[in-house]
Amino acid sequence: MSWERNVVLKSAAEIEIMQQSGHINFLALEAVREKIRPGITTAALDAVAEEVIRDHGATPAFLNYPGPYPYPGTINASINEEMVHGIPGPRELQEGDIFSVDCGTIYEGFVGDSAFTVALGDVDKSAELLLKISEEALFIGIAQMLPGNHVGDVSAAIQAHVEGHGFNVPREYSGHGVGRQMHEGPQVTNYGIAGRGLELRPGMTIALEPMVLMGSAATMVGADQWTVSSADGSLTAHYEHSVAVTEKEALILTQ
Repeated sequence: MSWERNVVLKSAAEIEIMQQSGHINFLALEAVREKIRPGITTAALDAVAEEVIRDHGATPAFLNYPGPYPYPGTINASINEEMVHGIPGPRELQEGDIFSVDCGTIYEGFVGDSAFTVALGDVDKSAELLLKISEEALFIGIAQMLPGNHVGDVSAAIQAHVEGHGFNVPREYSGHGVGRQMHEGPQVTNYGIAGRGLELRPGMTIALEPMVLMGSAATMVGADQWTVSSADGSLTAHYEHSVAVTEKEALILTQ
């Protein structure tokens, strides 16, 4: 994909539809969050998200998404060292797990895409800090999504916050434009140089998603050809919102 050639500016009416799609996605994720507990399977949580999405007249954006084979779930269910794209199935969550949930919704032709990470029960201080810094990095990046700023301003702000606390961001996976397609331009990496890259303009809509590793930045793809994990087995976290660039401050669409 040529990211910069695939940037689609949205009208005010289209952004309003994306807010509706984003709100449905938020409701699906909150329904999943309420059901998270030790002993529940990731497949059961997947079913919860799909039910909410379809009950609101929308469709799951991830289900059958093209890849090595059509993605088989409504959510990405990634546990501990699994960073993104974990396939939901019979695995049960355990006390002490770090669990990341990513979900996408299509409503009236537009995609809402967001994610969160949660700890099940007591985890050590380093894991708590990982989640805290990862979520903060998302909102620090969002604060840089102002007209006239550059993609590099967003990326550099995320990287500085994450690495400033001793964690790392992957190089192979990034945020991206979102709209009628799940993946549009621009690409927004979680590392970069301030002042570089495409200039942000009102009407751009971006799924900003810091992915953070407790250990090295290296990742690996699992045998299922979808699940991306830390190469060294260290814990990971993932937070995401779909966000619109406006004439003033950024507008979060997935809340």
